[in-house]
Amino acid sequence: MAERVVVAQLGARMHYAVPRILHATGELHRLYTDICATRGWPRGIRYIPAAMLPAAVRRLRGRIPEGIPTERITTFPTFGLQLAARRMRARTPSQHTETAIWGASRFGSLVNQAGFAGATGFYGFSGDCLEQIAAAREAGLWTTVEQIIAPRGVLDTLMEEEESTFPEWRFEQEHDRFAHAFAQRERAEWDLADLVVCGSEFVRRGVTETTGGRVRCLVVPYGVDRRFALPARNPRKGPLRVLTVGAADLRKGTPYVLAAARQLAGKATFRLVGFCNVPEQVRRTLAGTLELTGVVPRAEILKQYEWADVFLLPSLCEGSATVVYEALAAGLPVVTTENTGTVVRDGEEGFIVPIRDPDAIVTALERLDDDRDMLAEMSHRASRRAAAFDLQHYGARLRQALAEARDVHRHAGSPERHARSAASDRAAIHQRSLSKSA
Repeated sequence: MAERVVVAQLGARMHYAVPRILHATGELHRLYTDICATRGWPRGIRYIPAAMLPAAVRRLRGRIPEGIPTERITTFPTFGLQLAARRMRARTPSQHTETAIWGASRFGSLVNQAGFAGATGFYGFSGDCLEQIAAAREAGLWTTVEQIIAPRGVLDTLMEEEESTFPEWRFEQEHDRFAHAFAQRERAEWDLADLVVCGSEFVRRGVTETTGGRVRCLVVPYGVDRRFALPARNPRKGPLRVLTVGAADLRKGTPYVLAAARQLAGKATFRLVGFCNVPEQVRRTLAGTLELTGVVPRAEILKQYEWADVFLLPSLCEGSATVVYEALAAGLPVVTTENTGTVVRDGEEGFIVPIRDPDAIVTALERLDDDRDMLAEMSHRASRRAAAFDLQHYGARLRQALAEARDVHRHAGSPERHARSAASDRAAIHQRSLSKSA
């Protein structure tokens, strides 16, 4: 029997890579998402010149699930606007997490109302899919959840350590009252899923340590399409151009980007592309040393990779950062950490440095600056490495993982017994999640 998979995702994660892969193989039953530029009133935005649109609307303009027929897509644009408005109003850690839980729960209700009729499998994303995965399991579907970042408990521990080191980078000295509820949602999703897909060994290790190894995990590195591929680079004269793409904040390791930029002042130019999620006085400090572009729509990000000589991402916690795959495809040597879930090999396509170590970052960048032939060779290796992590290879890895999810589901018992068990689990877990977030 041909597989028919429902994918539910908020936003345009990885340019809709998962549903695009499944559609290409004839396995996509339906894509549920909040808002995109090919369904409903947002379609009109595509016909307005980009220069006439504010940045936020230009980003919406780029939400195009390429290749997926509109009849396979169900959107909830009113909910999408409500969620965007709530995110913009959120200021404190509690407000951000409360908004995430509200959005996930509301999205789940909308997806479940639309239903899973005719589907055989479900694919959702961590923190966003508890309600859907419970309903899908109750309906007898095999279920997979992708853990898109290390578990919330791992993330919170790392961030608490950073905040004690850089207290001035915090907006509010407030305990996140909803962090535990969010972590509970994650764990409930793992318990309900036939398989947890992790983008990296770093994430898999976090899930395994959090659960004591009781859930089935599989590492599936990502991939990006060839839109990010650039022609071969020749060594360029002048100061080294160092690019970071991602929010300026503690999780992304921005204090260490700043420290490295100060040490290399005059020898390298640093550009940071992304939202500055820091207090104003910290933003001013960053602007005095780094070039801050603000948020750049995904459709326009290639120009940033063209500008750079090296890509830097010293994150403390990721899943498997897609910007690193993009940088490799663009032929950029990468300086990064193990915690980014990277596919970069130390000394081959760049350098892996310890977290929280600006001196190691400086040493790596100085090696590339002093030896432009090495930089050029690593650039060629980066392009070759990216070829093994394009969408075609990612699709093969993903479909192999989904075959394992089906096998796990098949051996878990009859659909009727599975559904009865899921019904009781769903009620208990959903009630516990709601009570924790009240």
